[in-house]
Order: sequence, then structure tokens, then C-alpha cells
Amino acid sequence: MSRIRVAVLASGSGTTFENLVLRSRDGRLDAEIALLVVSRPDCGAVEKARALGVPCVVVPFVKGEQATFDRDIAAALDAARVDLVCMGGFLKLWTIPASYAGIVMNIHPALLPAFGGKGMHGHHVHEAVVASGVKVSGCTVHFATNEYDQGPIILQRTVPVAFDDAPDDVAKRVFAAECEAYPEAIRLFARGWLKILGRRVLVLADGYDVFP
Repeated sequence: MSRIRVAVLASGSGTTFENLVLRSRDGRLDAEIALLVVSRPDCGAVEKARALGVPCVVVPFVKGEQATFDRDIAAALDAARVDLVCMGGFLKLWTIPASYAGIVMNIHPALLPAFGGKGMHGHHVHEAVVASGVKVSGCTVHFATNEYDQGPIILQRTVPVAFDDAPDDVAKRVFAAECEAYPEAIRLFARGWLKILGRRVLVLADGYDVFP
């Protein structure tokens, strides 16, 4: 089976992007990271792409020009002929066109539907988790839609939250879980084992959902 081509969308340091590239090259991820798309030319992901030799396209967001932003991202993805798009800390709204419905994933640093929605990203999430007093947090990989953190959930991984944890403690634990969960979701997609049924995802693989 040929490796699928994956594009990553990022706005920050690029740690998720880097994890996927390294795993794709050491055999732990059966996919090729073919493109990085960023919304800011000064973000850390750009330097990581340069160091790793991955093509990078900068699509800056200009207020009041959403349609142009949406079109330029889709054009970059089309040109790279990707099979799957993975958001990794992408902080701008990309209006996903019909041609990409069901082939865009996002990873969120909490157990959705808790601690999700507009403005809930990065450290804001972990601060809210600690302040809430919950005993577990984790990460969620889901198919992205045009509503923040509302797409069908593919898989989740949990981590403990101790009484004396600081947000940074939770962040480290959650990121370690993300490093395993995102490649796993990509593997399931690449093998054709994910089926979207309304707001839910059926995983057609042993150890996940029960199916006929």
C-alpha cells in the first residue's frame, strides 16, 4: 500500500508538525508529510520545515479577506496533491471547502467537548483544566469542520491531573499523549478504517469499536 500524502497546517512552534515528520521518516508513521502551510512567516514551524527539508507555503491572514485566505490554502493543498490535512496548532479559521470535507483532522489538547471552542487553544486550555479541578485531561483527534472543535471525534487519550499540577505539568503530559494519538489517527485513516456516521466516527479496527 502506498503512503498517503499529508499536509500540516500550523501557526506556532511546529512541535506537532515536527513529531509527524520524524515519525514518517523512522517508520512509525506510514505517511509522507508533503507540505507545511503556515499563517505567519515568523512562526517556529517555518524554521522546522526548513531544517527538515519539507516544502512550506505561507498564507498570511488579512482581516476582511477570509475568502482569499480560504482559497489560497485550498490552492496550496491542491498543488501538493495531498490525501489528508492535519491541523497542528493552526490558529486561524480556514473555511473548509466541500472538496476537503472528511479529510481534515485537528488535534485538541483536552477531552472534547470539554475545554473546547473559540479561544481555547494552547496554554489557555491547560490553565482552564487546572482551575476546574478535574482529575483527568488528555487530547482529542477529530475531523475538522467549520465550527471550532465540533467535528466527529476519532480517538482520545487521557492523562492524570494531580492536585498540585501547574498548567505546564499538564501540558507536558498531554503533548506526550498527542505524539502518540495523532499518528495513530493518521494510520487508521490511511488504512481506510474510519467511517463518519453523522457526528460520530466508527473505527473499523480490532480494539476500537464493535462492528458487524
